[in-house]
Amino acid sequence: MTAIPFDGMSGAHEPRLEFAFEIAITFADAEMIPDMPSGFGRGFVSIESGTITGPHLSGTVLAGSGGDYAAFRPDGVLQGDARYILLADNGDRILMHNRAFVWGRQQDTMDRMRDWMFNDGPPVPFEDFYLRSSPSFETPKGPHEWMMRHVFVGIGQRERFGNTLRYYAVL
Repeated sequence: MTAIPFDGMSGAHEPRLEFAFEIAITFADAEMIPDMPSGFGRGFVSIESGTITGPHLSGTVLAGSGGDYAAFRPDGVLQGDARYILLADNGDRILMHNRAFVWGRQQDTMDRMRDWMFNDGPPVPFEDFYLRSSPSFETPKGPHEWMMRHVFVGIGQRERFGNTLRYYAVL
């Protein structure tokens, strides 16, 4: 078994998190299937580029290796379902499957976010929305196996052309 890069552990009633890495992603083209009979729309954005920095993982996101198939729910929540490949600095390829929720803290937040993304409107502050994720990983045998043995949570910042998420391991 490979080494676990974290010290300590959560208590039964006191969870502990440790910062593992950050991923900054730039999206490429967006496609949309609006107003489906199911009551929501489906969107897709492909990955144009990305960087990974942090104490436990660094590298890049492979361009064109996947994207996010988001559901635009009638309750105003964007439900993300992304898969793409990370390229660690040592050459390992890691499949990331990331599920996320984005919703506005004010009535007009999601409208303002769409205006920012597609009409060059003003940025929406981090405090105005919730962007959280729960990723899982598939790695080759070797130094990144620890990623397949931990639960992670991500806290995200929406950017004009992508997202930046900080990932924390639950110890």
